[in-house]
Amino acid sequence: MQKMGTDLKKAISLLQSGQAVAIPTETVYGLAANALMPEAVAQIFELKQRPAFDPLIIHLADNTNLNRYVRETGPFFDKLYQAFSPGPITYILPKKDLIPDLVTAGHPTVGLRFPGHPMALDLLKSLDFPLAAPSANLFGKVSPTSAQHVADQFGEGLEYILDGGKCKVGLESTIIDLSQNDPIVLRLGGLSLEEIEDVLDKKVAFTKSSSSNPKAPGMLSAHYSPGIPLCHGSLNQNLEKVNRQRTGSISFCKKVAGIPDKNQRVLSPNGDLKEAASKLFAALRSFDEAEIDVIIASEFPQEGLGRAINDRLRRASVS
Repeated sequence: MQKMGTDLKKAISLLQSGQAVAIPTETVYGLAANALMPEAVAQIFELKQRPAFDPLIIHLADNTNLNRYVRETGPFFDKLYQAFSPGPITYILPKKDLIPDLVTAGHPTVGLRFPGHPMALDLLKSLDFPLAAPSANLFGKVSPTSAQHVADQFGEGLEYILDGGKCKVGLESTIIDLSQNDPIVLRLGGLSLEEIEDVLDKKVAFTKSSSSNPKAPGMLSAHYSPGIPLCHGSLNQNLEKVNRQRTGSISFCKKVAGIPDKNQRVLSPNGDLKEAASKLFAALRSFDEAEIDVIIASEFPQEGLGRAINDRLRRASVS
């Protein structure tokens, strides 16, 4: 019998006993465990087959007890928190020793997020510890946006999957480093760079660097693999290199000439980048059962959430 449902008390009990549980958030589903218990956190790495040099994000209901976990918040946190939390933004801040080094991959900073999903918030409010919760997928694979996506990857390997429906945002959180003098975005995600700049009333840098010892999740060059070779960029150039009958396509608002309709994934016919972002991971995952040799993905508008979509597609195309 599939271990999936809406039993909040069961999820709470398992987490309190040190077990890992899949939970919904507004971005993607997370694989959660007690962030203050190294043995519980170790389960996350084991289940995901995730390298220990890739840090985790911890999740809190609100900022009430933030000083238990971080040394300082700096001059920009309060503005961002008031504007965007709970929501799809993660803050990198100097950590206190209470946070195990396993969570932060040895870095003196930790990523904290306040998720905007009502079920996730009810869960966090019922616990007296934060949850470490990276995306609930095997390392490097496409992030899950439904409970069934989690079940498809882990099968019976998880004790419980808390089903909160489909994720509204569909992209992981935007990560901003507030541990330095100036804020810098380390990962594009469900909150656009422009929205952050509007609130802070200043330009914010974004790093595209990939690291073998990243400061935040999602910074490795190869990530989000759909299990089928993916080419990202000029559709016209890529179409010249493929057998169109055995090719899948991901596009923004228009179909791709010559690709069979059943192999096409148009993310937003109305040209809405938020809609496109919410459907991206499901589209990548949907090619699993298609008889295709390659996926071609168009370049999305390099603005708003289009930047984050292009970032995920670029990483998915790295083998």
